[in-house]
Amino acid sequence: MATKDIALKTASVLAFERKLDPSDAQFFAGSWDTRQASTGWAPVTINEKSVRGTISNRLKTKDQDPAKLDAAIENPNLQTVDVAALPAGADTLKVSFTLRVLGGTGTPSACNNSDYQTKLLATVKGYVDSQGFGELARRYAHNLANARFLWRNRVGAEQVEVHIAHVVKGQATSTWVTDALSLSMRDFSVPAGKDADLESLAALIAQGLTGSSHVLLQVTAYARIGAGQEVYPSQELILEKGPSKKSKTLYQVQGVAGIHSQKLGNALRTIDTWHPDVADLGPIAVEPYGSVTTLGKACRKPTDKLDFYNLLDGWLLKDKVPPVEQQHFVMATLIRGGVFGDAGKE
Repeated sequence: MATKDIALKTASVLAFERKLDPSDAQFFAGSWDTRQASTGWAPVTINEKSVRGTISNRLKTKDQDPAKLDAAIENPNLQTVDVAALPAGADTLKVSFTLRVLGGTGTPSACNNSDYQTKLLATVKGYVDSQGFGELARRYAHNLANARFLWRNRVGAEQVEVHIAHVVKGQATSTWVTDALSLSMRDFSVPAGKDADLESLAALIAQGLTGSSHVLLQVTAYARIGAGQEVYPSQELILEKGPSKKSKTLYQVQGVAGIHSQKLGNALRTIDTWHPDVADLGPIAVEPYGSVTTLGKACRKPTDKLDFYNLLDGWLLKDKVPPVEQQHFVMATLIRGGVFGDAGKE
């Protein structure tokens, strides 16, 4: 009598490395008219500023007595903050970083269950054979071209231009230049006449994801925001308060204002339009539970069976193939990387 097959279980140790690997971004300042020769632009530095603010937070009921309110308002809200701004003679912010696109999507960096890994690799191969990375690559390319990675620096800019170069052995072999403001931030539609350039960039990113080509991109965005205007690097999260009394600390790379690589990666993977709240929120960053921390909301709740873990387990353990759009989401999460093991099942 044949021995009954043991049911496949999720590996208790399961981790994936990210396949979109951006560097930190650095800020420089110059004139829009000289952006084609921006090598010598001055770096944007971070300075301290002490300000005298007013009490504007919501008061507790016990403090709303007129006498207490007057006393509270009389006390100034003194604070020291970091600020970054363009010089008075520069109207354009230059943001520059590199992006590596790595192959091996779906191959775990750590997995302690060989049977699970075999099924996972076969599933990923089935997706690549049937769907390829074209759709995901097209969305990543769109987020590079529309300068989503500028975050607040994109808001209100008069002009934004993105230059993307494929770097091989230190030399740019192909270059794409896009008018970022002509591309939507709410969907991935492309105006007529611009699709060819984005398709060629997407094809290159897809080659990187499949591992068939080494892909290193030099990404440079120019945002014309006005002379002397404030710009917005990443803000540091200070976990332990030291002697510094600053209420806001901005990020800098070797003395130059910059954006965290994690924040750039979040912008690039903001491609999830397959979640239930897309009509209200538009695309969100690919996260296992569809987390939108600024809203305190999870768009992919486990109760709806649309979170990464339910979709992956159904696909691998129960052979329940998700709809194509949810397959894209699962693969995008593997590209994102993370630790996805289930210690409770081993």
